[in-house]
Amino acid sequence: MSEPLLTRPARGEDDDADGLRDPSLYINRELSWLDFNDRVLELAEDAGQPLIERLKFLAIYTSNLDEFFMVRVAGVHEQIASRIDRRYLDGLTPSQLMEAIAVKVRAQDRRHATAFSEGIAPALAAAGIRIVSYAEAPAAPGELARHFRQHIFPVLTPLAIGPGRPFPYISNLSLSLLVHLHDPALETELYARVKVPREVLPRFVEVAKATFVPLEAVIAEHLDTLFPGMEVVSHGLFRVTRDADFEISDEADDLLAAVEDELRRRRFGEVVRLEVSADIEPGMRTRLVEWLDLEQNQVYDEPGMLDLSDLWQIAAVEGHPELRQRPWTPLTHPALRPRPDDTGEQPDIFAQMREGDFLVHYPYQSFTTSIERLVEQAAADPNVLAIKMTVYRTSDDSALVPALITAAENGKQAVCMVELKARFDERQNIRWSRELEEAGAHVVHGIPGLKTHAKTILVVRREHDEVRHYTMIGTGNFHAKNARLYEDYGLFTTNREIGQEVASLFNALTGYAHPGRQQRVLVAPDAMREPLIELIDRTAAAARAGRHARIRMKMNSLADQRCIVALYRASQAGVPIDLNVRGICCLTPGVPGVSETINVVSVVGRFLEHSRIYSFEIGDERVMYVGSADLMPRNLDARVELLVPIERPDLQAECNDTIDRCLADDCTAWVLEADGRWRRRTGLKRSVHRELMQRTQMGSAGSLAIG
Repeated sequence: MSEPLLTRPARGEDDDADGLRDPSLYINRELSWLDFNDRVLELAEDAGQPLIERLKFLAIYTSNLDEFFMVRVAGVHEQIASRIDRRYLDGLTPSQLMEAIAVKVRAQDRRHATAFSEGIAPALAAAGIRIVSYAEAPAAPGELARHFRQHIFPVLTPLAIGPGRPFPYISNLSLSLLVHLHDPALETELYARVKVPREVLPRFVEVAKATFVPLEAVIAEHLDTLFPGMEVVSHGLFRVTRDADFEISDEADDLLAAVEDELRRRRFGEVVRLEVSADIEPGMRTRLVEWLDLEQNQVYDEPGMLDLSDLWQIAAVEGHPELRQRPWTPLTHPALRPRPDDTGEQPDIFAQMREGDFLVHYPYQSFTTSIERLVEQAAADPNVLAIKMTVYRTSDDSALVPALITAAENGKQAVCMVELKARFDERQNIRWSRELEEAGAHVVHGIPGLKTHAKTILVVRREHDEVRHYTMIGTGNFHAKNARLYEDYGLFTTNREIGQEVASLFNALTGYAHPGRQQRVLVAPDAMREPLIELIDRTAAAARAGRHARIRMKMNSLADQRCIVALYRASQAGVPIDLNVRGICCLTPGVPGVSETINVVSVVGRFLEHSRIYSFEIGDERVMYVGSADLMPRNLDARVELLVPIERPDLQAECNDTIDRCLADDCTAWVLEADGRWRRRTGLKRSVHRELMQRTQMGSAGSLAIG
C-alpha cells in the first residue's frame, strides 16, 4: 500500500521551533514523481535526440504512468475512500492531491499525444517507418481482409452488454473496443465489448516493409464480421487501469501460496483510471463511466492513440542505425581482464579480490564478467563451502540462479533470499524459488513485515587453515538485462569485518534475529537512518567550527522528512550540499535561511541513474557509503537495506568523479529551483553518459580531468 501520509515526529522531534517542518518547505511526493515523468516526456519531445530513442521515451512515459496509477494513485484513492483527513508533508489533503494529479497528467498526456502525432510519427514516416490508418494501408485489395479472417478473427470474443448480460470484467491495462449496435429487426440499441488481443497478437500489423496499421484499426474495420445482421453505429477505444498493489500477511503458513493468491486477486483490483479515445461517442463515454462506477476525475480523454507503451514494437524494426544511438557494449573491469601472460582462461576472480577491493560500474563495465563470473566460479570451485545471495529482481536470462542451482547440485550450501513481494516480479521470483528448492538450495523469503531490498552475494571459501569471505555488495538488482541499461555500482571485497557483518545479515534473514547496528555496514530498518543523520549533523558541526565540510549524495529518490530536516539544518550551518536525485525529491533547495547551500540536479538520459552514494567530508575525514537504499520512509523503515563503506581513496575518487560528471551534465540534466520547478540545462557540452563511456573505453578506473 502507499506510504504514510505524513511522517509523525520521531523521537525528540515533537516540537518544530526552527520551522523546518513547515509544509511550504516540502514538495509533494506524487507530484514530484510526475515531474520526473515529465523529464522523460521532455526527452521524447527533444528533436536533438535520435528519433527511435525519442520513440522509446514515449513508450517509457506510458509504462511509467501506468505503474504510477496502479500503485500510487490507487493508494490515494484508498485514502479518500477511507475518509482519511490527514495531510501530506506539503499540506495537501488526499482529495486535493487527486485533483492536482489529474490536472498535471491531463496536460502531460496532451503533450505526449502531440509529440507522437505531430513530431515523431511524421519524422518516422519520412525515414521510411510508417504507422498508417486502415484506409492508408498500401496492401493489395483484400489482403488485409484475408489477414483479418485468418489471423485476427479466430481469437476475438465479442461480449454483448444488455439485459441478462452485465458489463463484462475488464482486465488491467487491456485495450478494448466498445461498440454501439443497432438491431434492425427489433429496433433496439445494443452495446458490446471487443478486447484487442495484444497478449497473443502484435499491436501493430505490418502490411508492407516497415509500414504498420494498429491492430484495433483492423478490428474496427471488420466489426460487421463480428456482428452479422446488426448495424454498427459507432465504436470507441478504452482502457482501464486497476489497483495492482497488495499487502501480504507474513503470518501466512505458506508465503509463496499467499503471494500466488494475491496475484490472482490483483486482476480484480478496483479501477483507478479509465482512458477513452477523445472521439468516442459522448453517450458511450457516459455509459462506460456508469458501468465502471467512476468519478469524473478518474476519466482521461486521450487525444491520441491509446497505450503507446506498445511502440517498443516499432522501435525494434531492423535497420535505420542513423535513427538510433550508437550501441554500447559493456567492457570487462581492468582487474578482471586476462593478463598478457595468461593462457586465455578466465582470470581467477578470487585472486583479483584478494589483491584489493574494486568497484565495477554498470553498464559501463560488464555484469557478465564480474557478478555472474563470481557466482559461476564459486559454484565450480571445490574449496567453496557456501554461496549466499539475495534476489529482489533478476532476469530470465541471468546466469546467477542456474549457477546457484549448480552449486547446490555440487553439494555446496546454496542459500538464496528471494523476495516474493518484489512488485510486478512476483511470478518470476516464485518460479526461481521453486527451481532452487527442487535443486536442493535453501530458499528463504526474509523477515516478516519487511521487504528485502539489499543487494549482496557472499561466498565462503576454505583456504589453508581458515575460511575467507568474498563479498559483493551492489546498488542495483542482480538483473542481467537491467545491468545493460541501469547505472549501478558493485563493490567486490574480501574485507574480513564486512564479510562477517554480511554473514550476520544473512543469518538474520534466514533465522530468528533482527539485523541491528554493525561496526562497518549500515542496515535498515534498525540502523541506517540514525547513522546517516549523525553523519549529516557531524558535517554541520564541522562547518559551524570553521572546518572543511561538504555533503554529496546520489540517489533515486529523497522523501524522508527526518533526513530532509537534517539536510536543512546542515545548510543553515553553511555546509555545501550537492544532491544528484534522479526521481522524486521532496526537499526544496535555495530557500533563503533554510536551504541556500543545497543544489539539486537530476539526470535522465540514455542510462537510468540508479546507484546510491552518500559522501561526507568532515574536516580531513572522508566518509562514503554505497548501497541499495534511497532516503525514503519505505526504504528506511520497511525494507532490509544495506550500505557499505568505501574507504580506499581511489575508489572514493571514482564515485566522486561520477557525481561530478552528473552535476556538470548539461545535455540531459535538470536543476530544481526554489519554486519547485525543474529547469533543463541547455549547454549541450557535457554528458555524463558519454563521458563515462569514453572513460571506460580508455581502460582507466580512475578519473579524467573534467574541467
